[in-house]
Amino acid sequence: MLLPKNVRACVDALERAGFAAYLVGGCVRDACLGLQPQDFDLCTAALPEETQAVCAAQKLVLAGKKHGTVGVVTDSGVVEITTFRAEGDYADNRHPGWVKFVPSVEEDLARRDFTVNAMAYSPTRGVADPFGGRADLENRVLRAVGDPDTRFREDSLRILRGVRFAVKYRLTVEPNTMDAMTRLAPLMDSLARERVFEELCKLLPLVTAADLIRFAPVITRVIPELAPTVGFDQRSTHHAYDIYTHIAHVVEAVPAQPALRWAALLHDVGKPACFTVGEDGHGHFKGHAGAGTALADAVLQRLKAPTRLREEVLFLIGQHMTKLEPDKRLLRRWLSRWGAQWLEALLALQEADMSSKGTGKAEDMAQFDTLREMLARIIEEEGCLSIRDLAVDGHDLMELGLEGAEIGRMLRYLLEQVLEETLSNEKCALLQAAKDRRKYV
Repeated sequence: MLLPKNVRACVDALERAGFAAYLVGGCVRDACLGLQPQDFDLCTAALPEETQAVCAAQKLVLAGKKHGTVGVVTDSGVVEITTFRAEGDYADNRHPGWVKFVPSVEEDLARRDFTVNAMAYSPTRGVADPFGGRADLENRVLRAVGDPDTRFREDSLRILRGVRFAVKYRLTVEPNTMDAMTRLAPLMDSLARERVFEELCKLLPLVTAADLIRFAPVITRVIPELAPTVGFDQRSTHHAYDIYTHIAHVVEAVPAQPALRWAALLHDVGKPACFTVGEDGHGHFKGHAGAGTALADAVLQRLKAPTRLREEVLFLIGQHMTKLEPDKRLLRRWLSRWGAQWLEALLALQEADMSSKGTGKAEDMAQFDTLREMLARIIEEEGCLSIRDLAVDGHDLMELGLEGAEIGRMLRYLLEQVLEETLSNEKCALLQAAKDRRKYV
């Protein structure tokens, strides 16, 4: 493993002082997979006070000292060094009731979540792998360290992290571990919602439809609004999949951007509550976009998602059934109302939605290329799409005698006419239109 100079310097300083020092966790896992690690964590036989003494010449971060962690500030960032430790009594499914320092790296590795994360590497001693993490990586297996129930009761977020590791590294979850993940999923109900949201944001860009389907019991536990969609027969000739399976395929089909992935995951969450059966025996979901927007809002509010992300997701879900026509005037209006970024995202969601029905029937997918080409041409023209782009402003209208709220209403009216191409964006024409409008309003 190629170590950054600042990390190697910390290892060497501890070893020279007589303390065993290892790289541990994700960096070892990634190196075994042939990937370049991005984060490097150290563990050592040195007690926190001893680590502090060894690194006394450098600036230190001691906020985690009582739990055994000393941060060494270097020119390339902070290197965290943690004393070998054992933990116990996780009363709240997250925080250990006690921490004790132990003499061996093997005892330290025993407290970790999965075997692939329970390996340590020393430049002088090689790899410590007491639980078979390397073999599990080679066999593409995700296995809990020791008893899975114990590991997940210690910190139930490990269940969701296990899903992410399995997805990211294309691992098959060992049966006992998978059983515990599914059976103990209710423990995640007590997790801080911010932790769940952060983990889901790491997971969603990685998932395929197959991933969402195989881990449905975990996903629907942290987002219970999705649970009614699992296995829900749409009774439609336009859909071969149940609602959840369709959602899974849409998630895979959209670009791996946060707002799009969240919108895809929740876009049809309102369908079960809106389901009716027509006289022809076919299922209908009238109003499901609006119902889904309300449910998605509740999900994102509960998970404390950032306002900007929530707003974009709700827009996409609320508009995903809007029929976008390849009409220049309509496109200009939509572009003016929503902006290029949100309109392009809506096109991406609608395209994924249409292509993920599973019927095998030909869909008119070429319309999306046509819409994008028209949209690109409108943007290239740099035409008038907002009040800021008008050839007149509030000062010009004040000279005509307009004042207060009347100015804003007139500017919006003029923009509407320009977007409809019934009025050119030229100052004289706009002022004349304003004068004429004022006569009759």
